[in-house]
Amino acid sequence: MIFASQVKAQVLTSGGKLKPEQAIMDVRHYTMALNVDFEQKSINGYTIIDVNMAQPAKVLLFDLLDSLNVSKILVNNKPQPFIYKNNLITINLNNELPAGKASVKVFYGGKPHVARRPPWDDGFTWTRDSTGHQWLAITAEGTGGKIYFPCKDHPSDEPNEGVDMFITVPKDLVVAGPGLLQKVVKHGKTATFHWKTNYTINNYSILFNVGDYAVVSRTYTTINGNKVPLQFYVLKEHESKAVHHLDILEKTVHEEEKYFGEYPWAKEKIAICETPHLGMEHQTMNAYGNKFRYTKIGGEDYDWLMHHEFGHEWWGNKVTAKDWADYWIHEGINTFGDALYVREYDGEAAYIKYFKDAATKFGNKIPIVRGKDIDEEAAYNGDIYGKGAFFMHTIRYVIGDSVFFPALKKFVTSTNYTYDNLVNTDDVEQFFSKESGTDLKPLFDLFLRTTSKLDIHVLTKLNNKYLISLKNISIPLPIDITTDFGTKRIILSKAGVVIESKTLPVIDNDSYYLKKIIIE
Repeated sequence: MIFASQVKAQVLTSGGKLKPEQAIMDVRHYTMALNVDFEQKSINGYTIIDVNMAQPAKVLLFDLLDSLNVSKILVNNKPQPFIYKNNLITINLNNELPAGKASVKVFYGGKPHVARRPPWDDGFTWTRDSTGHQWLAITAEGTGGKIYFPCKDHPSDEPNEGVDMFITVPKDLVVAGPGLLQKVVKHGKTATFHWKTNYTINNYSILFNVGDYAVVSRTYTTINGNKVPLQFYVLKEHESKAVHHLDILEKTVHEEEKYFGEYPWAKEKIAICETPHLGMEHQTMNAYGNKFRYTKIGGEDYDWLMHHEFGHEWWGNKVTAKDWADYWIHEGINTFGDALYVREYDGEAAYIKYFKDAATKFGNKIPIVRGKDIDEEAAYNGDIYGKGAFFMHTIRYVIGDSVFFPALKKFVTSTNYTYDNLVNTDDVEQFFSKESGTDLKPLFDLFLRTTSKLDIHVLTKLNNKYLISLKNISIPLPIDITTDFGTKRIILSKAGVVIESKTLPVIDNDSYYLKKIIIE
C-alpha cells in the first residue's frame, strides 16, 4: 500500500486480538459466487468457507460488515440459526460441530460499503471510464475482506488452498481477479468469470475489479526459467499505452527477482489492472491507477507506484506478517526494495542520497512495532514505510553487503518464512542475527520498538583528540568517521574510541543511522 500523509478516512479496521471462537478455526478455502448489479450498486450470491476445526465447537463466528443482508446459512449442508450484527455473523449451531473439516455456506447480498477516498479508505468504487463504460474497483486492505464477503478477518489465517471466484457482470465488461482465469460463461446479457488461485492468499487480496478492459499480454521468463503470463488489464481507451507500460513492468520484475528471488506466483501470472484509485497490492493482479505518469531513473521511464505495489508480491503477499503489529515487514522492507531500484539503475551514490533525504522526513512520534495483537488502523503510520526502509539500510551497513544481500534473498525464498508460514519481527531479527553472527536484537529494539535515535557522544580532549562513544545501545557498531586524515570505518561502543583530528570529526556523513550527536 502507499502512504498518505493526510489523516486516513478509514473507520473500520482488520486484525487485533484474535477471537477465541476463531482461534480454533483454520480457513482452508473460499468459494465466492456473486452477481454484480451496476444499476443498483449491489451484489448478491454466496460464499463458501471451508475450514478445519481444531476442536469441537457450538458457535462459529465470521466477520462481515453490517451494510449487507444475510438470508441463510448452511453448515455441512444443514441450515443453522444465526445472528448478524456488529459486523459479525454468529452461528449458534443446532448440534455441536466436531473437530475436523467443515463447510459453511453463507447466502447474502445488498449494497456494499462505498469507498470515500480509496485506496486509503476501503470499499466499492462505482464509476465510469471516460467512454461511459461501467467501472468497479474494490479496496480492502485496512478493513479486510469482510468489506464484502464473510470471512475470518485476521492476518494470522489465510486460505491455504486458495480461492475460487465466480463473478457475474454485464456481458460487455471484463472481470480481473487473482490467480488464473478458468473460463467465461455467457448467459444472454451477462457473463460469469471464474478466477482461481491455488496459492495461499491474504484476506485483502481476495477481490476483483470490473471494467471495459483489453488484456495486453506477453510471456515473461523468470530468473529460474519458468514462463509466466505477463498481463495488463487496461481500459480499452488506454490500450495504446500498454506495451510500453509492460516494458517498464518487465524491467521492474527483473530487478525485484535479482534481490528477492523468483517471482512468487510463477504457476499463475504477473498482472496489473487499471483502477480509478491510485493503486494497491493484490496478489497476481496489482491495482494500478497512476495514469502513466513516469519519472526517470537511469535515464529511462519508471513508475514508482507500480514498482512499490508490485514489490508487495514478495513483501506482504509471499512474506506475510501474522500480526498487524509487524506491518513494517510488508511496507518497510518493500520500500527498501524501491531504493534498491534506484541503486540498480542510478548507482550507489543515488541510493545514498535517497536515504539521506528520507532521514529528514520521518515523524518518529510512535514506535514502528508496538507490542502484539495490534489492528491495522493502530499499526498504520508513515514510519512503517520510510523508517522501516531506513532500518534495512542500517542493517545492510552493519553486517556488510557480502552477508546482507544473500541473507535478504535467503529469507524471502526460504520455506520457513513464506507462503503458509507467517512471520513476525522476532523472526526477522533472529534470522539476520544468525546469518551475520551478530546479536542484532538491541538494534531492532532501539529503532523499531522505540522512537530513540542512536546517541553518539563526542568529548573534546586536549591535543586535537576526541573521545567518541555510543550512549544508548549495548552492542558495538561500525560507524564512518571523517577526520582530516580521511574517512575510516571504526567500531564504536559505550567505552568509546579516541580519535585524533585537527578538525571536528564528521560522524556517519552518509547517514546509515538515525542518530543524535552530542558534542562537548
